[in-house]
Amino acid sequence: MKKITVLLVTLMVSLLCFAQPKPEEVKKDMKRVADWQIEHFRDVFSGRNGPHHPLHWTNGALYVGMVKWADMAEDDTYWEWMKSIADEYEYQLHNRVYHADDHTVGQMYVALYRKYGDKNMLKPTMERFRYINYHPAMTDLLWVGNKNYKHDRWSWCDALFMSPPVWAQLYNITGDEMYIDFMMKEFKATTDYLFDKKESLYYRDQSYMGKLDNGNKIFWGRGNGWVFGGLTSIMDELDPASKEYKYFLKIFKKMAARLLEIQTEKGHWAMSLLGAEDYPTPETSGTAFYTFGLAWGINNGILDKEEYAPAVYSAWDALTSYITEDGMLGYVQPIGAAPGKAWPDKTEVYGTGAFLAAGAEIYKMEGGK
Repeated sequence: MKKITVLLVTLMVSLLCFAQPKPEEVKKDMKRVADWQIEHFRDVFSGRNGPHHPLHWTNGALYVGMVKWADMAEDDTYWEWMKSIADEYEYQLHNRVYHADDHTVGQMYVALYRKYGDKNMLKPTMERFRYINYHPAMTDLLWVGNKNYKHDRWSWCDALFMSPPVWAQLYNITGDEMYIDFMMKEFKATTDYLFDKKESLYYRDQSYMGKLDNGNKIFWGRGNGWVFGGLTSIMDELDPASKEYKYFLKIFKKMAARLLEIQTEKGHWAMSLLGAEDYPTPETSGTAFYTFGLAWGINNGILDKEEYAPAVYSAWDALTSYITEDGMLGYVQPIGAAPGKAWPDKTEVYGTGAFLAAGAEIYKMEGGK
């Protein structure tokens, strides 16, 4: 216990050394990264995957952050860029009916509807979700030893970022309780299965339960980042007095407190959250999602600014140090499902999305208008 206390004190002292970012500097870095990403949108980011389809989940995560940047930008250039993509694909979700990843782009469609007011932008997503509600997948959440396994339910933690926010958004827009009822039932099932109550973190999926990496439980950095970022998107849509909001708030606070304990001295979070010594390489997508969530918590009066702001500042300082001269965010772990590797000259679109989301909340936190 004494050792843990000393480490926490040392970490807090080191975090206090980071200066508060100025709103105009935050905005400048966001623009650099957003512009670089749009310029390279069709490029190959991950060698084994090639260019991602514009409706692919990777780009869906990019759009989540790009929406937040578009709201801050001086004109509608970024909104028009996203709308051009949505128009090209007629506001359809991606191919797989039940797969959470293929619902992610729906978050952009909701944002475009709220910007332009065209209800046709939501129709394909609403039709897909009505079908799912009336024809729910009957599979379980097992990955190991399940010959009939399909990704038809939210059986991996990443899914909690991809699909649930869209259900919550449609509930808020329509008032139809079908959306909130389905979302709560499935989110609770996933959490009951994958959330480790002792560590206040999520296993990526069933296959990681009981496994150790150099004696540590394996909690994937970006995987938990997906969850943490997704919680903010869900709570944004709910009445703070509702029982549903309070359910998510409880999880959010537990995760936030744990994240404060395990942040590295350099400001980032490790790819294996409990194994920073074994994974010293920075990873910006997970770190950006945590930065986003913590700053959002401060801005919404959920997290104490004096306690949590130093962690946000040090994380942002780390993130901005990994931006290349031409505006590319480096050290983004490639597509995967577990702790791995990252490089200063490798990026991915979801890293950019997380970075822009983080910047938007820090900008607000520091008084940006």
